Amino acid sequence: MKKQQVINNINPLVLKGIAHRGLWNEELTENGIPAFQNAIDHNVAFELDIHLTKDNQLLVCHDSELYRTTGKKGIIEDLTLAEIKENYRLHDGSSLPTLEEVLALTSERVPIIIELKAYQRNHKRLALRFLECLPLIKDKKNFMLISFDPRALLPLKKSGIMRSLLVVRDGKHDIIYAFRHFFESVDLDQRFFTKKNVQRYSKKHFVNCWTIETEEQAKALAPYVDTITFQKVSHDTIASVLEHR
Repeated sequence: MKKQQVINNINPLVLKGIAHRGLWNEELTENGIPAFQNAIDHNVAFELDIHLTKDNQLLVCHDSELYRTTGKKGIIEDLTLAEIKENYRLHDGSSLPTLEEVLALTSERVPIIIELKAYQRNHKRLALRFLECLPLIKDKKNFMLISFDPRALLPLKKSGIMRSLLVVRDGKHDIIYAFRHFFESVDLDQRFFTKKNVQRYSKKHFVNCWTIETEEQAKALAPYVDTITFQKVSHDTIASVLEHR
């Protein structure tokens, strides 16, 4: 899909930057309700990650392993939602939210970029479970879908939501970039933008870059991207860089 077609199908706020895992900080844990509320309060689009629990619920968390953000070991896909709600808390004391809870909180006041986290070949079940949430969405322009696993995005072609293929540049996964034409846009590791073919591709296609942590990084990449996923840097800084490139 051409760049302008994607831009026409998303909320313009996405073009001012995307807060990675919510607008978190030392007090607010990533992918938690307080971090998402902070993004809403500052009128910033945010990204989150969804996993499929043992009982087929969509839990918001970056890692399958819960230890890093809760201090307690456990694999999301091996636990029921009730077990997680009862036994785990994020470091800021808040409960790990479901996707439905985040949708209710946001009420589409800011755009949400949803990353589908496939685990042990559950990519199709994860995608189909997300499709069950479509009736909760009023305006599909307020959402984008992303994943490192193209198989998780393929069943969502007719969802009406723009899809973006995540690609990390580490040698092992570079080949995934070859699948970019199956999706509406790409979401690239910042190391890709040293490649001339990627720079050329970005002129005609919608491209996001992740994850930027300094103003210097943002300024270096701004000529080649349509938006930036960021953390540890002011959202105002990112918005200003994107506006004045």
